[in-house]
Amino acid sequence: MGVETAAEMFAPLIPPAMSYADKMGLAIDWSDFAATTSKLAVVTQTPKEFDFPGIPWPAQFHYAGLFHDKGGREPIAFPWKKLSGKPLVYASMGTLVNGLAKVYQILLRAVGQLPGIQVVLSVGENVTPESLGTIPSNVIVVRRAPQIELLKRAALCITHAGLNTALESLAEGVPMVAIPIGYDQPGVAARIAHHGVGEFVDIEDLTVERVRGLIEQVMNSSEYREKARWFQKVIAQTRGLDLAAEAMERAFK
Repeated sequence: MGVETAAEMFAPLIPPAMSYADKMGLAIDWSDFAATTSKLAVVTQTPKEFDFPGIPWPAQFHYAGLFHDKGGREPIAFPWKKLSGKPLVYASMGTLVNGLAKVYQILLRAVGQLPGIQVVLSVGENVTPESLGTIPSNVIVVRRAPQIELLKRAALCITHAGLNTALESLAEGVPMVAIPIGYDQPGVAARIAHHGVGEFVDIEDLTVERVRGLIEQVMNSSEYREKARWFQKVIAQTRGLDLAAEAMERAFK
């Protein structure tokens, strides 16, 4: 169903692409969705250990690791003095599909019932804090947050299961509660649960009780944290940028 929907969305782009391919002498089977996938190299920042086992990838497919080195990001102001010292939960629904005020409202009601934690909620630019209703006293709402710095202090990450946030959480040894919304997020959430580094709830099943229960489940079990810390070691050793560069250099000989 996802492929069919994508095909409908991209249908208007196919005729000019076909015309360009003919002009450039490219022989492409347009009935094959994989026809334009690179024959030289396909590189993912997903570590092999975080994928499902036994997938029959072609020879030009390469696992790598995180495509950043924790540097190069512009500083983001944050009210650090407001952190109370209680177990910190960092919550972000990403930058692409983050305009669902109802999701934030459910999150706020759920964490408001857990006074023993403190939550930093990053809402982006698509909703206003005023549209979220009453903000519990144990929640700090910001538009943008220094994500990696907060993850270094966090006991839990509530995420949309975007790959960047998921891998950055694991790079800091932080387990997750995932609420996938679209794109690759359901697949990332499935991997989070499969590898025992967190749990997920489908957005159509999202309730205050479900979110609160998953937060308590993941935070109260040391197994999630232990498995996340195992991935922290794996990611630290994979040299994602180096592996990606090496794969491309081999591809271009």
